Amino acid sequence: MKTSSIVSALLLTSASLLGISPALAQQKLLPADSQISFVTRQMGVPLEGRFKKFDAQISFNPAQLASSNVTLKVDTASASFGAPETDAEMPKATWFNVPQFPQAIFQSSSIKALGGGKYEVAGKLSIKGTARDVIAPVTLVQNGANTTATGTLTIQRLTYKIGENEWADTSMVANDVQIKFKLALTGVGKL
Repeated sequence: MKTSSIVSALLLTSASLLGISPALAQQKLLPADSQISFVTRQMGVPLEGRFKKFDAQISFNPAQLASSNVTLKVDTASASFGAPETDAEMPKATWFNVPQFPQAIFQSSSIKALGGGKYEVAGKLSIKGTARDVIAPVTLVQNGANTTATGTLTIQRLTYKIGENEWADTSMVANDVQIKFKLALTGVGKL
């Protein structure tokens, strides 16, 4: 229950950190080859989930990073740990409050090249009505016409009010949620 929510929040953050934003028409996300997962701990045991539905708008030019941007939107109702009873809890007000906050959104504010296909994507991650500045490390690898963006970002679920009330006890569900993302993109120029 609470682990699913935490993982969902992390996935949203990871996707946001990938830095996908309003885009060039030819740049797009390849959903079938992309994934956003999240890992948390429930009573000390790792628990992994994933977001099944997300989208990105990308305008990325490695030669013009100042004008590049990414917007990532994650459907919070699509968070899943693969257990029906836990998945049924995640949309509730205590966790993602899906009726009021159906999406988690990452909007990039800057992209910095670190060399060797590595970047730092800074921006705002908004989950459940709370927006915070985050920096996501992203590695880009090109294979033919496709580019894969991967990275891992850790967020604190309580910052975003995920797992409120009795679920705020971090001895039951850890505060840290690791979001892992792999975004397959097409139309990105040569790195």
